[in-house]
Formats: sequence, C-alpha cells, structure tokens
Amino acid sequence: MDFKEPIKASDLATRFGAVCVGAKNLQITGINEVHRVTDGDLTFCDHPKYYDKAVNSEATAILIDKVTDFPKNKVLLVVKNPFEVFTQLSEEVRAFKAQDTMISPNAKIGAGTRIMPGTFVGEGVVIGKNCLIHPNVTIYDGCKIEDRVIIHSGTVIGADAFYYKRNNGYRKLNSCGTVRIENDVEIGASCTIDRGVTAETVIGAGTKMDNMVQIGHDTVIGKNCLFAAQVGIAGVVNVEDDVILWGQVGVQKDLTIGKGAVVLGQSGLAKSLEGGKTYFGSPVREAKAKMREIALIKQLPEIIERLKK
Repeated sequence: MDFKEPIKASDLATRFGAVCVGAKNLQITGINEVHRVTDGDLTFCDHPKYYDKAVNSEATAILIDKVTDFPKNKVLLVVKNPFEVFTQLSEEVRAFKAQDTMISPNAKIGAGTRIMPGTFVGEGVVIGKNCLIHPNVTIYDGCKIEDRVIIHSGTVIGADAFYYKRNNGYRKLNSCGTVRIENDVEIGASCTIDRGVTAETVIGAGTKMDNMVQIGHDTVIGKNCLFAAQVGIAGVVNVEDDVILWGQVGVQKDLTIGKGAVVLGQSGLAKSLEGGKTYFGSPVREAKAKMREIALIKQLPEIIERLKK
C-alpha cells in the first residue's frame, strides 16, 4: 500500500530510532510484505533465514534487526523489532474506522447495481455497474468490485488476513491491503475473501465460485477459473487463468497453479503445479498416476497373503 506522500529513508529512520545503512536519501513510497513488494516499497525481515530474500527482493528499503550484505541501490533501517515498526506503519496506512450506517455515504455504487437488504458496504468501497449483491453480504472498507459481479448471501469480502507473529502468544499484523474483484465474477453464498496484508487480493474476470470457498490474503486468482464448494486457498497463492478446483481442494500458501490445471476433489496441494494437467490426491499427483497407485495399494493384502504361503 502506498503512503499519501513519499518519505525519505533517513527521515523514517529518525522517526523510529533506526540506524540507516546505505542510500539514506532514497524515497520510500509505500509498504509491502516481502511476497508482494515492488520498487519503492519498504518491507521487513526479522529472521536470518529470510535475510537474502528480503534484501534481494524488489523492495527499496528493508526494516531489519541486523546489518547484513545488501545491494548498493537499497537501504537498511536497522531496528530491534522490525515487525512492530512495520505493524505501526500498516496501522497508519489503514486505520480502523467505526461505521454506524449499513452503506457508507462515501461508497461509490455504479448505475444498475442492486444491493439487497442487510448488506454492509464499508468506507471507500467502489462497486461497478450492473452488479447484484444479495442479502447479508459484508464488503469491508476499501474493496473494489468491478462490473456485472454477483455476490450471494452471507459472503464476506475484505476481512483481515490470517497473519500473526508468534512470540509469547500471537501478535497480529494489521491488514492494510484490499480486495479487487474484476468483471463478470460470481461468488457463491458464505464465501470469504481476505484482504491483502499490504497489497491486493485479486479475483480475475469471469471466475466463478461455489458456496463456502475461502481465499487467503494476497492471493491472485486468474481469469475464468472455476472453484467448487469448500475449496480453501491459503495466502500469497498465484492461480493462473482457466484453473478448475473441485470440491474440498486445499491449497498451501505461497505456490503457483499453472494455467488450465484441473485438481480433483479432496486433493491437497503442498507444491506448485504445472498447467494443462489433471491432478488428484494428498499430496497431489497427476490423476492417472495417483489412480494407479491407489489400485496397487488395494492389491497389497492379496499380495501379502501370497507371500505368506
């Protein structure tokens, strides 16, 4: 998420009592979690395991707890607790504002859009033309919905990311990102689409979702995808165009599903998948190979009995 105005690295360091190492005059234009950073962003890192990933990402500045090697065109802001500083900045970018009306007067709603009773529309929400929002939908602040979108009853758009740091309990990272739903999407009843931690969660044009689908923070769904009931996708997943996920498929965080892949019901994805293939199982494999494996497993009792003789 972008700041209202760029901030010089040295000024930000002074504000938080950080040691500024590197190109102190660089302008920081916003903050982003390391998986979604772009040029100009500030990200954070507080574990040696992730130092290389953070300093070699596209981020311009890195909040970090220790000086490490880094490219000359970047700057380190060294503080004792990078997570706490980053959390404070995220709260400033998007602070919670209580709302006492069902539809914010600052929401923008396009011509021909119908919003049924009981729906909540938050501050700064933008809804395009000819959408249909069924009863008891919740659209949190800052979310954007494009044209001809249908959202069924009980769905929640833009709830906070499931993002916590474990340290004598759990410390939550404020979610200052948003959700963007593109043209001609249909979302079933009782679905949940979490906002990005610091960037966008995106549902691509023409995608259709059944009931009770969960989409995690910062996940990007491509165009014309089809998700059946009880699909659950974790955060920071990239789903390319034309992917089909059948019922109760579970997808682990931070992986990619290639264009045109089909995953059969009750499968579990722990790694990225190539496009254009059909998969099944947990852990998932190509469907034909998995079916052969299951057939062989069914023969094991008979094989064991033969070996006993």
